[in-house]
Amino acid sequence: MADWMIYGATGYTGTLVAEEAVRRGHKPLLAGRSEGKLKPLADRLKLDYVAVSLDDTPALQKAVTAVAAVYHAAGPFIHTAAPMLRACLAGATHYLDITGEIPVYQLAFSFDSAAREQGVAILPGVGFDVIPSDCLLKYVADQLPDATHLEVVVDALNTASGAGTNTSAGTTKSMLEILPRVGNVVRREGNLMNIRFGEGARWFQFPYGRRYAMPAPWGDVEMGYHTTGIPNITAYLTFPPSLVRQFRLVGPLLRLALQAGALRDLAGQLVDRQMTGPSEARRSSGRSWVYARVHNTRGEMRQAWLETVEAYRFTAEAGVRVVERVLDGSYRGALTPARAFGADFVLEIPGTRRHDTMPTQ
Repeated sequence: MADWMIYGATGYTGTLVAEEAVRRGHKPLLAGRSEGKLKPLADRLKLDYVAVSLDDTPALQKAVTAVAAVYHAAGPFIHTAAPMLRACLAGATHYLDITGEIPVYQLAFSFDSAAREQGVAILPGVGFDVIPSDCLLKYVADQLPDATHLEVVVDALNTASGAGTNTSAGTTKSMLEILPRVGNVVRREGNLMNIRFGEGARWFQFPYGRRYAMPAPWGDVEMGYHTTGIPNITAYLTFPPSLVRQFRLVGPLLRLALQAGALRDLAGQLVDRQMTGPSEARRSSGRSWVYARVHNTRGEMRQAWLETVEAYRFTAEAGVRVVERVLDGSYRGALTPARAFGADFVLEIPGTRRHDTMPTQ
């Protein structure tokens, strides 16, 4: 009998996680809506499966109660997290997901007391968003306990190897859902604040050269606050300057247009047909980088860089290790990855290196 479930197992990331789980000797229960999609994957990996919709509360409750933990990989999580969270709480089952969606993080932490009462953990964001950045920002914040400002820069698109990455359909559709709801946000004096697209864009130094980055609603704007308590947080994603200029022009219009559900649905259909996620070769050769810096009111500063494998590969390899930790531990309540496992957890993922000074290539 399986002791944990992968829901959304036939999606791009869910399949990678299932394959990694088997490599590490696990036999998770595969789950999702479509038996037609689940059966071929289950047969290939020699795993059990259950077809269940998130809308079928009794069937979902029965499936979730039968396992100790659920690894939720079916997005957009703005639509899927709530029913799965409630099912896990009712079944006293640990909940993990790979969301990068700020409203979902807020929802997850709203269930902190309920999770503690049930004796289970709620751990959102246990993929590339946000394990590497969350662990790195905790590392630098711990060196400067009175830090008031935090900046984190994620370079998962422009990598030193040139292999880069592209996104899966699920990731892209999550972006389409979040853009009209959240917009572009930073944290100031403890509160989320909207800013214009492209505002605050600047250059940052990485080992392989400078990268241009703009503030973006990356998960650390929310999760970093829970991890460190630092009241001023800006998360940046790297983009070419030309693309940032386009964001400045079309970002507000795109956000307005996507508020129409019919247009979002149409865009989602196009994404399903065109976005396949990075190839195996790209996952094998790609590298991703994170930079984090904190400072206090006296001008003292701490910084560090983190190098990882390609983002989707990282998500699969890290996700299974998170499940192992949760099943073997006594974690309770809503937690960020770094709060649960510490700043050094990320270093357990093969191919990950942390640098206190600018590394040389």
